[in-house]
Amino acid sequence: MAAKKASSSGQAWFCTTGLPTDVVIEVGDMSFHLHKFPLMSKSRKLHQLIADGEEDDEIEEVEEDFQHIALPDFPGGADIFEAAAKFCYGVKVEITACSVAALRCAAEYLEMTEEFAEENLVAKTERFLDQSVLRSSRDSVKALKSCENLHTMAEDLGLVQRFVDSITALASATADLSSLSGRAVATLWNGIDYGIRRKNGVRTPAIASAAAADSWFDDLATLGLPFYKRVISAMKDKDLSADVIECSLISYAKRSIPGLSRSNRHQTNANTAAATSASHPMPSETEQKELLETIINNLPHSNKKISSCSSGQFTTRFLFGLLRTANILRASEDSRTVLERKIASHLEHATLDDLLMPSYSYLVETLYDVDCVERILSYFLEELEATAATADSANDGSEEGLQMCNDENKLLMAGKLMDLFLSETASDANLKPDKFCDLAQALPAMARAFDDGLYRSVDVYLKAHPRISDEERERVCRVMDYQKLTLEACTHAAQNERLPLQAVVQVLFFEQLQLRRAIAGTLMATEASEHEEESTQASATNERRERGAWKAPSAIRENQVLRLDMDSMRSRVKGLESECSVLRKAIERMDRRAAASSRGMLVRRLGCKFSTQVCVSHHRTVVAPRKSHRTTTEMN
Repeated sequence: MAAKKASSSGQAWFCTTGLPTDVVIEVGDMSFHLHKFPLMSKSRKLHQLIADGEEDDEIEEVEEDFQHIALPDFPGGADIFEAAAKFCYGVKVEITACSVAALRCAAEYLEMTEEFAEENLVAKTERFLDQSVLRSSRDSVKALKSCENLHTMAEDLGLVQRFVDSITALASATADLSSLSGRAVATLWNGIDYGIRRKNGVRTPAIASAAAADSWFDDLATLGLPFYKRVISAMKDKDLSADVIECSLISYAKRSIPGLSRSNRHQTNANTAAATSASHPMPSETEQKELLETIINNLPHSNKKISSCSSGQFTTRFLFGLLRTANILRASEDSRTVLERKIASHLEHATLDDLLMPSYSYLVETLYDVDCVERILSYFLEELEATAATADSANDGSEEGLQMCNDENKLLMAGKLMDLFLSETASDANLKPDKFCDLAQALPAMARAFDDGLYRSVDVYLKAHPRISDEERERVCRVMDYQKLTLEACTHAAQNERLPLQAVVQVLFFEQLQLRRAIAGTLMATEASEHEEESTQASATNERRERGAWKAPSAIRENQVLRLDMDSMRSRVKGLESECSVLRKAIERMDRRAAASSRGMLVRRLGCKFSTQVCVSHHRTVVAPRKSHRTTTEMN
């Protein structure tokens, strides 16, 4: 048998067996010119339709060369009917994972069952499903994807649920295998090459499994949202690993939500983007919002560890991308809160670029969304408190100490990140002093080993806001702890004209304390070294004198150098003390002048002439005796 498509109208299909065709079946816009006998021998439905058509023709006494049958709602369209027709003619039909569901529906539609024919299409498709498709996660995903065009028939036959159950069961088995195989299979879900065991320079099968897992996630991301939601729901019902669910959600979001990652915008090839847009049309804003909220609501709530599908930095970048998209699409408040709490649990892996989220609200004047960052910090501190309380209740000393050390590291990393964020946002002209101070004081003091980064932020803010009042300037400077500034920062701050005078005085005072401590430490080290050197020299003096090789030890020269250094440091301290005394006197003079000017202004405002006249007359009475006394003296 040979089949070909004629070009008479561009929509006809002919069966060329050497015999004239006697039935035309229309499926969609395609006309199939076939023979009645092969169709009637394999399909109960076609047998009934052809028989009914012949009876009608006999009743109406109509003689036609062709009998016309229309199948407008045929599942799978013309391509699937072509495969079913070939099966009726005994031609070998190639069944794939993408076509098996449609062929199964077509067989049910045409009633090509075992009751009608021993060799039937229903049995053939069922064997292929059991032996091939349902044993492979990728094939199950492809088959489930093909059910999207079959309307409700695939659902009525139970095909959709069978594919969903197969995907879930195979994913669970793979996750269990990865948990039992150690670190070599721990990269099953990310494909990263580190930690992979090699033998004779050849990769172990874990890499092949990792590549298969990645491709499986990509295949799952091709599903439409309704079927994908069913798969995720089935995974949760089966208590599948949170890592697998999170990895699948990340892959699905990256494929379905445009512009989710900043790096993807620059790395995407134009040809790849065009091909993607052709096969997957751009979803509308409403569809994107529904998709985004679905992904957010299905994210695992466990924050104990980073998902193994990627590094912590990648997961945090993905979460920030979701939050940025949620702000653009104006997602629900609950969805944004879930994201902010999830980000707070991974804040130590965030970067400055992640925190610099533009503000999309017309009610916020700042360039970046500082309110969102402040909320993330509050959730971060809440989680640290919760983990500390859990460690205390465990009553395990070693575990509690390890948890405290881990929390301290997280705090220090968050402090460095916030210093970078403050330095970047301090130049924003719309950032109010109160908001700057709230951000700077959002973390506890132990989050910063030194306040040099905070001083840099304060300096940038004062430079960008020269017109703030003196009170606001002093409040901004109070966010720093001057005792935690290094000598380099103190030297810079002492010469910084933008700092208030009181802040400069405190900086000089603590710089002097640091110098004194350094000198004291140097003196103690010198005394200890001299004592040790004297004891060493006393034991070796006799031997050196006997040999006649007495020489001045190098330690004496080192001590002389140390004394010179101490002398220079003492002179430096004296200079700083003199500068501090001059500053104190200047402050006292300014205070006296301010008090005198205030009293003068009070007198002028009262306008009391009588007191002025009394003062003048008193002045005159005092001067007159002085003149008379001088005259008396000259006379004498």
